[in-house]
Amino acid sequence: MQHKASPAARGGADLGNDSIGGLLFKLALPAIVAQLINVLYNMVDRMYIGHLPEIGETALTGVGVCFPLITAISAFAALVSMGGAPRASIFLGRGDKEMAERILGNCATALVAVGLILTVVFYLFGYQLLQLFGASPETIGYSWEYFRLYLVGTIFVQVSLGLNAFINAQGYALVGMLTVIIGAVLNIILDPVFMFGLGMGVSGAALATILSQAVSAAFTVWFLCSRHTYLRLKVKNFRPVAKTLVPSLVLALSPFLMQLTESVIQISFNTQLQLYGGDVAVGAMTILSSVMQFCMLPLQGLTQGAQPISSFNFGAGKIDRVVRTFRVLMLACVGYSTAMWLVCEFAPQLIIGIFTPPDGTLGIYTKTALRIYMGACCIFGAQTACQQTFVALGKAGVSLFLAVLRKIILLVPLIFLLPHILPISQDIAVFTAEPVADTLAVICTCTMFAIVFGKIVRDWKAKQKTNV
Repeated sequence: MQHKASPAARGGADLGNDSIGGLLFKLALPAIVAQLINVLYNMVDRMYIGHLPEIGETALTGVGVCFPLITAISAFAALVSMGGAPRASIFLGRGDKEMAERILGNCATALVAVGLILTVVFYLFGYQLLQLFGASPETIGYSWEYFRLYLVGTIFVQVSLGLNAFINAQGYALVGMLTVIIGAVLNIILDPVFMFGLGMGVSGAALATILSQAVSAAFTVWFLCSRHTYLRLKVKNFRPVAKTLVPSLVLALSPFLMQLTESVIQISFNTQLQLYGGDVAVGAMTILSSVMQFCMLPLQGLTQGAQPISSFNFGAGKIDRVVRTFRVLMLACVGYSTAMWLVCEFAPQLIIGIFTPPDGTLGIYTKTALRIYMGACCIFGAQTACQQTFVALGKAGVSLFLAVLRKIILLVPLIFLLPHILPISQDIAVFTAEPVADTLAVICTCTMFAIVFGKIVRDWKAKQKTNV
């Protein structure tokens, strides 16, 4: 019997009984919208910066060099939340609300601590890191101008991104979407006001982002302290307890490394492209990173919608519902990634024109690079569906290996090797590393998923027969 205070009773989703298709639509659609809108935080900055009079292309390249560090900041939010939220869902499935709230409180404390530490570290060493990661003498001024202001909002990023995962984990998908929409819409409004109206340029873009993230963080904390949520932030749960927090961090190592290694990849791309193609090639990579982010975040939205369904039902022992959830998730992820591949290959100018004139020097170069870089994104939906299902089921070790495989074992070495192997220009060979790594990673991931998930299903069926 459904508890009167359960998420379903409070307007959330009945994760254990509603139809899988309806649940995934209800939970994933708001998450997808939220992820797409979240892209606008950084994409809007790049759009406006790229069209600044006279300095647009140079400033866009400079700000693009910041994004490995910005990605690292987001990765640390994932380290805390992407393990804590699935574990909270699993304990909700077991009916243990008290433990789920302890996980929430411990993760909130960790997010604040991580935000403060990152602010200090990156403020002390950020300028040198930007130079190391591909900023040239012509672009370093724009890079540091943007990043040093962005750092002020680091703690807001940790709180808004990290705690929002716990809102979605309870089935409050619309609220989770709203926390993102509030900040993104405010950023869209403030960007032109600060950049052009007040003449602040690149600094205006960073300031708009900080204020927007602060509002999102405030709304997230308010909701989790209010009577509208099932799991609440409580002071008694803020004190870190190793046996509560550590398992969440271990489970989150895979999504953490996925995002953190994204920084390593961006750095590798930037340094190699600066070597072989100069500022134009690095500027193209800034645009390609935005496109990849646009492709990946909706996939993450789909998996965020599926995660509470899979985790809850796995905790409740309803493996048949986990299987149905995965099948629907796989179909949706592959369908979306294929649609994005078609746009990138056959209408790249539609995307490039958002950031820079498509007939300019940067636009013409990026058109070729985009088609190569996104050449295998049609199959990447399968990688995302399998890997994030491992996370939802608490299979930290397998998911961690797959995260390391694609980015560290395959992609990074290919970025440095292919310019010396392929019979094409060296800068274009750097972009080719992405589709090659994607193809190899998808083959390995799908094979491992079939083995591991197949065993879970077989064990469950055997148990069902025993209980008959």
